[in-house]
Amino acid sequence: MGDPGARHLRTALEQRDRVGVRDFLNSVEHPDDRAFYLGVCADTAGVQDWIGDWIAAEPHSTLPLLVRGCHAVYWAWEARGGATAENTSQGQFQGFFERLRLAENCLDEVVDRDPTDTTAWTFLVTAARGRQVGRDEAVRRFDQVVRRHPTHLIAHRQMLQFLCRKWFGSTEEMFDFARTAAAGAPGGSLLPELVAVAHIEHWLDLPSEEKDPYIMSSAVRAELRAAAERSVWHPDYQRRPGWPSAFNSFALAFSFAEDYPAAAAVFDAIGDNVTEWPWYYSSGSDPAGRFATWRDLALARRHEPPR
Repeated sequence: MGDPGARHLRTALEQRDRVGVRDFLNSVEHPDDRAFYLGVCADTAGVQDWIGDWIAAEPHSTLPLLVRGCHAVYWAWEARGGATAENTSQGQFQGFFERLRLAENCLDEVVDRDPTDTTAWTFLVTAARGRQVGRDEAVRRFDQVVRRHPTHLIAHRQMLQFLCRKWFGSTEEMFDFARTAAAGAPGGSLLPELVAVAHIEHWLDLPSEEKDPYIMSSAVRAELRAAAERSVWHPDYQRRPGWPSAFNSFALAFSFAEDYPAAAAVFDAIGDNVTEWPWYYSSGSDPAGRFATWRDLALARRHEPPR
């Protein structure tokens, strides 16, 4: 995402430089930033091959356990793959659940030893979907985050996914959660992005013939613009590590809504910082290509008012 800190951290991880990884992560204090950088740890291949040595070398530190737990969450989804349940093999599911158990064991130990670790709780919210925990347990994990950092972005994103109809909630619950979080957030927060994500998720859920009339409706377009005004377009908005993710969510939503002036404004801010999610919803095989196609269209039609 064009973040020099993330690039430095990934290099240290790939070189198995645990001192470099430790020093970098210990320098990051903001809860949203820590969650973003632990996501970098989670998404770096091969961490599972050497993290045990770090845990053994620093048994009194929760940090290597946190890295292992966060990584194991992503590693679990890697084992499962992106196919639907009926197209996922028993072996894939077995690997998925084994790695999730590893993740939860590590993260549970972290929060037992340090209940204030919002990143561990956040990744436990993510794991809640895969482990199919009950609603009360998922909410408990989420509450442990927001009682300490009420606007925690990644925890909110993960709880929204839990509440999607395709997981353990409903369309109504998803929108209620997104709108409530957005309404309660201060100006410049990224929580209004949840509204855009909810519209994208609902769009995905609709029959083909209903998709365009829904996302291109005046009500949806207006709500998307209002969410952007409260977040990425707000004068108090400040970029933090991982900022392109929210901008890409708005870019896709505005593009699907054919609100090209709004889409162009977001694409201007993004530059080339395309993110895989949510563009793989548009084309799973070539998200960057779909991003470029929609960007070219938005920039070419930026002066056309929505039809």
